[in-house]
Amino acid sequence: MKTSIATVTLSGELPDKLEAIAKAGFDGVEIFENDFLAFDGSPSDVGRMARDLGLTITLFQPFRDFEGMPEGLRSRTFDRAERKFDVMQELGTGMVLVCSNVSPAALGGIDRAAADFRELGERAAKRGLKVGYEALAWGRFVNDHRDAWEIVRRADHQNVGLILDSFHSLSRKIDINSIRSIPKDKIFIVQLADAPLIDMDLLYWSRHFRNMPGEGDLPVTAFTEAIASTGYDGYFSLEIFNDQFRGGSTQAIAADGHRSLIYLADQVRRKVETPIGIAMPERAKVKGVGFVEFATSEDEADELIAILQALGFRKAAKHRSKKVSLFEQGEIRILVNVDTAGFANAAYAVHGTSAYALAIAVDDAQDAYNRALALDAEPFRQPVAEGELEFPVIRGVGGGLIYLIDDKSQLGRFSEIDFEVVATDPGTDAADAGLLRIDHIAQTVAYDEMLTWLLFYTSIFDTRKTPMVDIIDPSGVVRSQVVENESGALRLTMNGAENRRTLAGHFIAEKFGSGIQHLAFSTDDIFSTAASLRAKGFRPLHISPNYYDDIEARFGLGEDLTERLKAENILYDRDEHGEYFQLYSRTYGEGFFFEIVERRGYRGYGAANAIFRIAALKKQMRPEGVPKDAGISL
Repeated sequence: MKTSIATVTLSGELPDKLEAIAKAGFDGVEIFENDFLAFDGSPSDVGRMARDLGLTITLFQPFRDFEGMPEGLRSRTFDRAERKFDVMQELGTGMVLVCSNVSPAALGGIDRAAADFRELGERAAKRGLKVGYEALAWGRFVNDHRDAWEIVRRADHQNVGLILDSFHSLSRKIDINSIRSIPKDKIFIVQLADAPLIDMDLLYWSRHFRNMPGEGDLPVTAFTEAIASTGYDGYFSLEIFNDQFRGGSTQAIAADGHRSLIYLADQVRRKVETPIGIAMPERAKVKGVGFVEFATSEDEADELIAILQALGFRKAAKHRSKKVSLFEQGEIRILVNVDTAGFANAAYAVHGTSAYALAIAVDDAQDAYNRALALDAEPFRQPVAEGELEFPVIRGVGGGLIYLIDDKSQLGRFSEIDFEVVATDPGTDAADAGLLRIDHIAQTVAYDEMLTWLLFYTSIFDTRKTPMVDIIDPSGVVRSQVVENESGALRLTMNGAENRRTLAGHFIAEKFGSGIQHLAFSTDDIFSTAASLRAKGFRPLHISPNYYDDIEARFGLGEDLTERLKAENILYDRDEHGEYFQLYSRTYGEGFFFEIVERRGYRGYGAANAIFRIAALKKQMRPEGVPKDAGISL
């Protein structure tokens, strides 16, 4: 696949955009006219910058309100076109994008438009240039790629072709199978954009809410399949108008765009015989979470370990060469790393005590790793002692680590190979609390990072994303989406914080970046687990009695059940599939906490309870101005 991106997609000045586009791995770039007009240099300066970075300028765009103009205005449009051609030749690009006319002065008529394009094609041919015609979804007379194709067909000029844009076709729900009959040599370039499904004015939707393929809800893959079926092998280019992208990191958005095209090509080549895309393993099937690792210090480890023990975890093993302890309960494995060397120590120095790494168990770790690298994931490696396992590792949210393990190799036996069993302290309560496995992991990120990480997970792992949910914090709104697989073996809740006054925003600000904010463990008997935890000295998060009066009436709960819930500070929810019970710890450090859940068929995550949980958590957090060593422990 030959990849390109329009400069309008990214924030920043034109030189910064070009550098980010090249660094992300794109082959080409569309120069958006406003980016050029705001640049102080000449067209040849821009062309030289692009070529020095290894980029082809795929087209210059847009040329507006051209076809079907009345006499008087018509001659002016051709004069404007000649000026565009001058700029293009200095830039060193061979194609201009002409979008369908939206001027109130425009006249309709397929033949009139075709005649205009034939003449424009003649003028372009004299300069060795090409003209691509695109149907805007809000074009006055032409807003359907089928009409645009008919105009191109009647123009019948080798220098005039069609530009197809997924947003313009899919937003109007035009039959994409109509693309399959278009000759591939008449498709001059393909522009791609996704978008969330929002019922609003097409122009406003397009100008503010487009996103990368795979980040929205439009059938961009099916659209691209239809194009691939023609044999088209030209550029696939991203043209994204998005308020979030305009204020985001230039390099991060460019990297997301390149990943989205690689992922899209992989999806298409698995369904259509096409030269686009590169060979890579299929999306990794997830079997579960192998472990979660905390980075901490000798001084702070005691408090964390005390919390784990109050939750029923026991120290099962210690690492053979590093200061890492393994705690277990059910299928859950937690590592506590106090080593003073290596990446964990660096993570602690920056973020304080934090869950900086997790292991995802997949069907084939090496295949998963190879796919991740093909999708531009950042690899990680650090030295290991002789005889110890070297995991395939990639960088994840907040720069943390994702270990990839499987049962096909020795990786699934890491606790036997890298760790040695420790004897249980005779004075330790050996009974667990009935926790079975990790139900879900909550990762808190800045809101403008959410699309990045949703695309990251869904492109590498065989997962899906759920619709976005608003989580109401007393100090603002947090946007939440879930990445999960079919079996529920992997559930990641992605929470996007927009201001630091929310619990999620406070966590990011105080931890100096995104990361895991809470772990949820499952049990098959929430009341038995609560009783066991109470006996071990666990202090649950206190929930207001008013909450229980409300849910008793709202769900029609019996008085006995309501009283049991209230006595143990357990929250309750219900959906069409079943019931959900939630028990929370108090916060540890700057907003980290644990959750225990019981699912009785329920498929959600208790979003309705979030406001009550957040309000309760914030009441017992360290107030602003109070030293961190005066924080509240569990």
